[in-house]
Amino acid sequence: MNETSCIGKSLVAGVDEAGRGPLAGPVVAAAVILDPSRPIDGLADSKTLSAARREFLDAQIRTFALAFSVIEIGVADIDRLNILQATLLGMARALAALSPAPQLALIDGNRLPKDLCCAARAVVDGDATEPAIGAASILAKVTRDRILCDLDTIHPGYGFAKHKGYPTPEHFAALERLGPCAAHRKSFVPVQRKLFA
Repeated sequence: MNETSCIGKSLVAGVDEAGRGPLAGPVVAAAVILDPSRPIDGLADSKTLSAARREFLDAQIRTFALAFSVIEIGVADIDRLNILQATLLGMARALAALSPAPQLALIDGNRLPKDLCCAARAVVDGDATEPAIGAASILAKVTRDRILCDLDTIHPGYGFAKHKGYPTPEHFAALERLGPCAAHRKSFVPVQRKLFA
């Protein structure tokens, strides 16, 4: 029996993030309270879904969930706090933005943010096992991918629309050729190397 069924009728939020590993762009956190009376088929870890399927499910979640929120933590805060603390901050803010407020948060991973607005439990690989966390992972991933496509227009030449800021050979080649731009995380070692080369 999963956590959601154990707590009966109380409001359970799933929380996840996208974008901890990239060298550029924000980290995005999302929180979702699903409506048991309006189930959404196919919720899963966003990384296992095609882009088209994620877009479809993103629209379904936004239409049928009881509540959802999506929070962006930008590169300045990532550089100031570090990526872990920025991610935890985004998760806490996403949870706090939900209305109605949840009574329990199921948070993907093995760490819990501080000062949460409700009881919480960390769930390792929760995006694959808890539908609400899967829904949050989809909202976070779709939102972040759209942001990186916008950054590709603002900062052409880096390939953000393709690699979404992740440390791919194409991205490293662009950094070598162009140097870092305003969208890059200056605290990340591969970017620092190019800043001070």
